[in-house]
Amino acid sequence: MKSIAALQAVVTANPFDGEPSDAELDAIEQELPLILAEVDLLDAQIMTIDRPVTELDERRLRRARNRVLAARRGLTNRAGIALAGA
Repeated sequence: MKSIAALQAVVTANPFDGEPSDAELDAIEQELPLILAEVDLLDAQIMTIDRPVTELDERRLRRARNRVLAARRGLTNRAGIALAGA
């Protein structure tokens, strides 16, 4: 039986240390407003799973959706400005 252990060093030349790189952390930081808005929307949706949706719930969901859309718009605009400036 042929062992592939000798080839492993070639495949994994740079061992993964489990930590995100600086570029990945910067990308997460830029997307953080969108991530938080999506978490808020998910929380609002979870609250309405096991009960009838009230008027207050509808407003909460609508506001959370609007925050997600605004965060996406802001992220898209920043990406467009960065591309135009590059």
